Amino acid sequence: MSFTSHRTEPGQITLAPARRSRRTRAGDFVALMKPRVMSLVVFAAFTGLMLAPGHLDPFTSMVTLFSIAMGAGAAGMLNMWYEADLDALMARTAMRPLPRGRVSNEEAFVCGCALAGAAIVTLGWITNLAAAALLALTIFHYVFVYTVWLKRRTPQNIVIGGAAGALPPVVAWVAASGTLTAEPLVLFMIIFLWTPPHFWALALTRSGEYARAGIPMLPVVLGPQATKRQIVIYSILLAAASLLPNALGFAGGFYAVFATLLSGTFVFYAVQLLRGQAGAPKAARRLFAFSILYLFALFSGLLLDAAIVSA
Repeated sequence: MSFTSHRTEPGQITLAPARRSRRTRAGDFVALMKPRVMSLVVFAAFTGLMLAPGHLDPFTSMVTLFSIAMGAGAAGMLNMWYEADLDALMARTAMRPLPRGRVSNEEAFVCGCALAGAAIVTLGWITNLAAAALLALTIFHYVFVYTVWLKRRTPQNIVIGGAAGALPPVVAWVAASGTLTAEPLVLFMIIFLWTPPHFWALALTRSGEYARAGIPMLPVVLGPQATKRQIVIYSILLAAASLLPNALGFAGGFYAVFATLLSGTFVFYAVQLLRGQAGAPKAARRLFAFSILYLFALFSGLLLDAAIVSA
């Protein structure tokens, strides 16, 4: 697979302009790492790290989270490198550094690979090889399984590919404890079930762009109503999964009430979306925005509950 063969279109600028300030160039590379996605990844990893039975010292904890952040950034960078041709076709992504020619394909590829290698080696050195192997699996799944294999081929791309985004708390748990138990798998399941309704809500508002880019997102292939039904199904499954920490005994009453209220609101917004008009962009945007708040709030509730129990 070549650096540039399928991403370089006639007239597309692929070399970064020579005269750009270092600060601007640095900002372009940060943008390639998808910092908004990275913040959610790091917080999910932080939750796994804090809930794990083994406790790392502050320096090791910081390096662990930094390594996971680097791994997420590397995956995002390689994703943007591979999808530069698609990003140029969509209004939401057309201003990213690669389509605009502010960073070259070669720079993005080399930097992404270097970041991935550094993240895996650092995590293995500071914690254990099992955590490093899981981080490598996470990056591999996101780049090769989701980006290269699934995204352009199946409407289930985000379902199967979502496993990569659900692994960071598992990586952090194994880094802290050296073992893989049921608890981090519950965190994995919550994120895994959260991912489809989160991204499908966004896809409902951008289905025309996805269609023009040739990406078979669910609203493009099956239409908005079928997508809304799937969103409701996954929202109900997510609500059930959100209470698994109580079933397994690593969360208390505060979390149970908090998770029930949050998940009930999530399902309510999903049902509203289903009952709305065919397009229903406002309801889809509301669900998408709430879904971001939901995951941060749910994991914050887990951490707060753990602090209450241990007090």
